[in-house]
Parts: sequence; C-alpha cells; structure tokens
Amino acid sequence: MARDINDIQRDIERTRRQLASTLDELATRTKPQNLAADAQREAQAKLQDPQVQKVLAGVGLAVVGLVTLVVLRNRKRTKDLREIQRLLAGQS
Repeated sequence: MARDINDIQRDIERTRRQLASTLDELATRTKPQNLAADAQREAQAKLQDPQVQKVLAGVGLAVVGLVTLVVLRNRKRTKDLREIQRLLAGQS
C-alpha cells in the first residue's frame, strides 16, 4: 500500500525536528565550559569516595616520606662533606 505524500512529508518534518534537537543537544554538551563543568563535577564526586580519599592520603604520606628522606640524606651528605673538608684543611 502506497503512503500518502502528506504522511511522508510529516515523517520528514518530524525527523528533521528530532535531528535538529539532537544536534542542539550535542552542541550544548560539547561546549568547552560545559565539558569543564562536567569534569569538575565528576572529579568532586570521585573525591567524596572514601576509597579515593584513602588512596590519596596514602600517596600524600608517601610523598612526604620521600621528601623527608631526601632532605635528611642531603643534610648528612653536607655534614660529611664539611667533615672531610675540615680534616683535609687540618692536614695542610
């Protein structure tokens, strides 16, 4: 059974409206400020997760420990170099 030309035109117009609506939605979603806002919301949501907080706390402690270790090691090395310089200066 052949479709009426008016039915076909209505289908075409409905499809155009749906496509226009979809394109508008895609344009809104892909605006840089909207993408940034979405990323910020997702990051904030992840930071509220207790598991993520525990992992971040562990990483923070590890970084503080490594920095402390490096500082103490450099202080010891500086102290040792000064002692060697003192000993060498005493030999002259």
